[in-house]
Amino acid sequence: MDDYDLLVVGSANADLVIGLERRPGAGETVLGSDLAVHPGGKGANQAVAAARLGARTALLARVGDDAYGRLLLDSQRQAGVDTVGVLVGGAPTGVALITVDPSGDNSIVVSPGANARLAPGDVRVAASLFQASRVVSVQLEIPLETVVEVVRNLAEGSRFVLNPSPPRPLPSQVLAACDPLIVNEHEAKVILGDACVSEEPEDWARILLAKGPRSVVVTLGAEGALVASAEGVSRVPSVKVAAVDTTGAGDAFTAALAYRLSAGASLSEAAAYAARVGAAAVTKQGAQVSFPTASEVEAL
Repeated sequence: MDDYDLLVVGSANADLVIGLERRPGAGETVLGSDLAVHPGGKGANQAVAAARLGARTALLARVGDDAYGRLLLDSQRQAGVDTVGVLVGGAPTGVALITVDPSGDNSIVVSPGANARLAPGDVRVAASLFQASRVVSVQLEIPLETVVEVVRNLAEGSRFVLNPSPPRPLPSQVLAACDPLIVNEHEAKVILGDACVSEEPEDWARILLAKGPRSVVVTLGAEGALVASAEGVSRVPSVKVAAVDTTGAGDAFTAALAYRLSAGASLSEAAAYAARVGAAAVTKQGAQVSFPTASEVEAL
């Protein structure tokens, strides 16, 4: 069971990016930069990020039979990702409309397109990919019933990593499989709901852990991250860099963490490495084009 270090199951989008001085209010029009088109989507991003780091990576996703779909397939192949699991057709390729302000912060609206057609049956047909993968990483830009089917098809001894983005309530069987559940501040608060009775990330992690995951990672942007498991809660320091564009940084973090776990690293070790990868990613514009190689991470 070692053909792949990482199998990513998730979304593939074309990112349409515009820079602007400030976001418009309701009914307001503002001028932005020239439109830039990049390959993106949380699933495709994670696959490219892991492959750039040297992971043997496969992607299970769906794209449209259109120019954006071809853009995404080309990007995966150039990064060294095995695209045998990428299905084509059924709907237009998903699109993400992204605005980036001068500080590097982004706002994103996603049209799921073909991602919404990645069905439980597609997971069952790809059973051989699951049997060949050490770690399986998933996000929530695909149907929740498909995520549930991923959990049902995990190979014995493999590890399941979930970034619940965009966040929504999760079935107990999905939570119980997470090792880890990776959330940022916003995702943590949505999943906690009324249980979010504290402003301390350590408390979020402990409460999330009590909901069933085997481990939890909370990313805190410039403040680093923290990891929680039955062994306790600990902080992972950040790497100080000048942020240019945060698009895809969370995907780079998750991919790097999953890759290091596949190599046998502890959760704390994997999160520390992932923090460096995420920091390197925000120093360049775009998502996949900003993801570093292993040597670039070592030089940071």
